[in-house]
Amino acid sequence: MESHRPTSGILIIDKPKGITSHDVVARVRKVTGVRKVGHTGTLDPLATGVLVVCVGQATRLIEYLTTGLKRYRATIRFGLTTDTLDAEGQVLSRNDVSDLTQHTLQHLLPTFLGEIEQIPPIFSAIKRNGQPLYKAARAGKSVKIEPRLVTIYALEWIDWSSPDLILDVSCSSGTYIRALARDLGEAAGPGAFLADLTRTANHHWLLDDAVSLNTLERAIEAEPLGWQTYLFPPDRAVDHLPKLTLDDLAATRVKHGNTIRVANEQIEFDDTQADPNSTLIRAYLPDNRFLAIMELVEADENIWQPKKVFQT
Repeated sequence: MESHRPTSGILIIDKPKGITSHDVVARVRKVTGVRKVGHTGTLDPLATGVLVVCVGQATRLIEYLTTGLKRYRATIRFGLTTDTLDAEGQVLSRNDVSDLTQHTLQHLLPTFLGEIEQIPPIFSAIKRNGQPLYKAARAGKSVKIEPRLVTIYALEWIDWSSPDLILDVSCSSGTYIRALARDLGEAAGPGAFLADLTRTANHHWLLDDAVSLNTLERAIEAEPLGWQTYLFPPDRAVDHLPKLTLDDLAATRVKHGNTIRVANEQIEFDDTQADPNSTLIRAYLPDNRFLAIMELVEADENIWQPKKVFQT
């Protein structure tokens, strides 16, 4: 039987509908007893699906998980618009959709592919002057929101049963599917809002990797450390970076925050997506335990500096 289990790592939570991402963090913190818990890639309360939660030292890796591909299954309902752009808001308009056809929608979808300008919802956590926009919206204040560049990689048609269109969306971080629903509704004519949303992938984590909060809590009831069986190792957050295995001398220097010289042939590219020109690498002890993230500080001399060192 394994005598020791990690207390740091990454949990992939299948967020239920009706609670915030912060609520998920609070529940994970409560049931695990670990104080340091954080999430990446906020999901709205009405959305479900993949929420990446970092536990313990893995919270120091959150910055590496805020970018990357996101995938969603979205239900867009035409003929209604709301102030929040989703089913939670106040209805602003109702319009007839009897003339809206599958052909019209399929013709419109390609215009939303690629890099596009998108105006985020005012009911969002984006901060203006230190305050989330949703607070200004709830106070009835008028706020000008600048458009942002986002990328829609794919819009896969799943089903059209008027007034609902179901799409699989692949997009960049920072994309609001609520805003996509609004813009598609405006382009089609009768308006639309986001009726349902499930995140099916975040980075390389899929919905199949996710565990429900109830399952996590039942695991703890069966065994106090049972929740740790669902942990992914912290370095999964940076497995897209090139890898360096240190010898004992170099490992000691890195542990103490000192620079090391690294020959190019020492760096491994075990991920096909790894950037050969990356100025960051992940460093491991001789026994393959994750130790640090290193940053290139003198390219001509191949000098690398520990950026983040993790306890082993």
